[in-house]
Amino acid sequence: MVTVHAGTGLVEVHRSTSATADRVWNVLADGWTYPSWVVGAARMRSVSPDWPAVGAELHHSLGVWPFLLNDVTRVLESRAGRELVLEPRDDGGCTITMREDAVAGPARLLPQPVRAELIVRRNTEALRRLAYLAEGGAR
Repeated sequence: MVTVHAGTGLVEVHRSTSATADRVWNVLADGWTYPSWVVGAARMRSVSPDWPAVGAELHHSLGVWPFLLNDVTRVLESRAGRELVLEPRDDGGCTITMREDAVAGPARLLPQPVRAELIVRRNTEALRRLAYLAEGGAR
């Protein structure tokens, strides 16, 4: 399911997985796995020791060598084992929700409907990868 929030530009993509919320959290809580599931992330440069606490950062690069752009992802809200948004289901699995919009950089120059379509495609694939890692028991 996909939702675009009018006014904010936030694009929301959902995916159900048989993995438990704890298994998904374990992937998210290991900042070094970020390029394994985030589309476009090519490599990690560093992970804050307190990742995924509020204020912690992932320093990563986007693109393909030799055309890499250094970027930083920062935690704005976190509830250990639950936030980054995890919704447990009765069958033991969970629904993963990813909300995003560009806040800076070249993507911000795109008209919102174009930007939203690109984010939907990217995040649909990112959640597919995240679910596979969690279902497979990534450590």
